[in-house]
Amino acid sequence: MQSGRSAAPVVAIAGATGAVGIELLGCLERRNFPLSELRLFASARSVGKTLPFRGQAVPVQELTEKGLEGVNIGLFSAGSSTSKKFAPVAVSKGAVVVDNSSAFRMNGDVPLVVPEINPGAIRAHQGIIANPNCAAIISITPLWPIHRANRIRRLIISTYQAASGAGAAAMAELSESTRAYLDGREYRNTVLPHPYAFNLFSHNTTVDPVTGYNEEETKVIQETRKIFGEPEMRVSATCVRVPVLRAHCVSLTFECERPISPAFVRDSLAGAPGVKIVDDVEKNYFPMPKDASGQDPILVGRIRQDVSDPSGHSIAMFVAGDQLLKGAALNAVQIAEQLL
Repeated sequence: MQSGRSAAPVVAIAGATGAVGIELLGCLERRNFPLSELRLFASARSVGKTLPFRGQAVPVQELTEKGLEGVNIGLFSAGSSTSKKFAPVAVSKGAVVVDNSSAFRMNGDVPLVVPEINPGAIRAHQGIIANPNCAAIISITPLWPIHRANRIRRLIISTYQAASGAGAAAMAELSESTRAYLDGREYRNTVLPHPYAFNLFSHNTTVDPVTGYNEEETKVIQETRKIFGEPEMRVSATCVRVPVLRAHCVSLTFECERPISPAFVRDSLAGAPGVKIVDDVEKNYFPMPKDASGQDPILVGRIRQDVSDPSGHSIAMFVAGDQLLKGAALNAVQIAEQLL
């Protein structure tokens, strides 16, 4: 916050009626975020709706330039085009914007922040702070304590991404298509490009014909390097959409500068912020979407030596995290807390 501002800011949520917007409301309430006023913005078709917050029904307004006057902190989750149009307006009126879209993430003058990793980057903001891609946050938050102790040289990421990453409409399509499949009824998918029930497919973003990587994979690669401050880190990603309603899973294999053991990884993660070890070999119980859904921490397990690397420098593990929480809303609110 800029000097002279009230300790209790005016907070605005842009995209308040969307899946992430609803979670932003919940995070602000659960974490007792101090605010003097909350403004909820969405598209014109949502005007007239109300959303509950701290026992009150807060009206939803259409996002306009005038409505942003007097806002101190803007939490934007309304898509890249909306962010590009309205985030600079909010900043010009004195707000700091935490933006959940991809609009500003790779801008050199915009910090890309995971508070457990690089909170100091927030100080360099010029009015806009970018919230990273959900798959990137869930993948790399558990890696940071390891990277700090034994630098990661190479990282291979394979994601299992839930419908929540594509928004409320995709979650509804998964539910409805699954019901139709079980009833033996035909269902025509309209939100995602392929049938979703009992199916999985490459992430539904455009594939670069030169690299062969889709946009989601490219985001994860580039954002990992920026957040870690490692522009030359060797990273590869394969992003897949799976028929799970909520919470992404990720398979991680990484190579470090020096030999590393599973015991060292467990010790490094045992007290690390934002993560929880779920690694019961005896019961074959490891991170799952059903356990990560609705939870703040990222679950980490399947921690084992990568037997394909005889040098002992590599580890494989599996993580699960709620895309709507730590992958989006919670991370944004944590950034806003740092601003206070």
